[in-house]
Amino acid sequence: MERTRSGRGAQSRYPKGASANGAQPTQKAAQRALAVAALPEGDDLAELAELLHTAGVAVVGELVQHRAQPHPNTYLGPGKVAEAKALAHECDANLVACDDELTPRQERNLEEALGLPVVDRTTVILDIFASHAGSAEGKLQVELAQLEYNLARMRGLWSHLERLGGGIGTRGPGETQIETDRRLARNRISALRRRLEQVKGTRAVQRAERERAALPTVARVGYTNAGKSTLLNALTGSDVSVRDRLFHTLDPTTRTLRLAGRAHLLTDTVGFISKLPHQLVDAFAATLEETRRAELLVHVLDASAGDAHAETMRLAVEETLHEIGAGEQPRVLVLNKVDLLSDEDRDALRFSHPDAVLVSAETGEGLSDLEARIEHELSHMLCPLELLVPYADGGSLAELHELAGEVTREDTAEGVRVRALVPARLAERFERFAVAS
Repeated sequence: MERTRSGRGAQSRYPKGASANGAQPTQKAAQRALAVAALPEGDDLAELAELLHTAGVAVVGELVQHRAQPHPNTYLGPGKVAEAKALAHECDANLVACDDELTPRQERNLEEALGLPVVDRTTVILDIFASHAGSAEGKLQVELAQLEYNLARMRGLWSHLERLGGGIGTRGPGETQIETDRRLARNRISALRRRLEQVKGTRAVQRAERERAALPTVARVGYTNAGKSTLLNALTGSDVSVRDRLFHTLDPTTRTLRLAGRAHLLTDTVGFISKLPHQLVDAFAATLEETRRAELLVHVLDASAGDAHAETMRLAVEETLHEIGAGEQPRVLVLNKVDLLSDEDRDALRFSHPDAVLVSAETGEGLSDLEARIEHELSHMLCPLELLVPYADGGSLAELHELAGEVTREDTAEGVRVRALVPARLAERFERFAVAS
């Protein structure tokens, strides 16, 4: 066991006896990766190693080359490629993983030079999504992302399976196997997009029902494994599945959160990550639409990750929000997992993020402060009403209690005189009962 970047205990990324410096594992894992990166500065491959661990791959070695841009042909420079080949042999690696998305040319040339299969960061993330997708929609989204990514990387493995044309103008090789594969892939992509459009229509119906209820919507966003699902459970009392692994939650989950007696909708969304593949952003557009339509975003950040890494995660989330069209949405920054911090670290966080709310979804610390902050941020959506509801119209009175939560009421001879705060979009439902204040 080792301490993850969240501070909690987790299974070691490396098999027993193995380490990131290339030591030979006592018991060999089925897939043993040499993690490589071309970085302008630094040598942190912890996130790539964690991604590989989540995908079931042991990291047996790491290699970093400092350069402004990756080599256009082989990702690493020629000298580093030779060094990587020797290190891979020394570590007994049977796979090389790169910390960036490779072009088809880089991937092909690097495989030829190393004599080993090469995967990039996008391939690893897509594999994780494929293994974690549980719903029919999630599986469709992941398959679409994989096909779009692999379409340009298909290789002609069966060039001898060419179909000869017949007749004038069709002499010579006809449609080759690679062309057939690409055509089938494009057809499948079109079919998946049509099915996802149908799913989008279903979501639109569900969203219309929620909008008819006019309940305030709060979406939680954040870096993967920041504790969003744990926070959802803590706030709403639900039992959404929680695990200490990357991208455990793929499908959006909506639960009811009651603040001051009023119902709010709290939605959990897929976690973000640095260099999130564009294919995933496009494929999960229907899911991420929940984020764009929310009245308030709760940005959950892992406060135990350390200043530099936490800032990297925050910027990655902000960049993704802008990419999906939610960059201007009002938001609240929530620093989670403060139970893992010392008092000095907490004071430093309060100083560096004076507007943030410090919480621990694990212990419940700070949740009341977060609820009060959400209520305050959404207060502009409430409209004060003074109503006189006849005793015979008990249904409207019950609905008012459901929407407004706590109300001030006075029984009079004409009916129930009520003062309440209700969502502005619903105020017109009760206009007929309005009285002069």
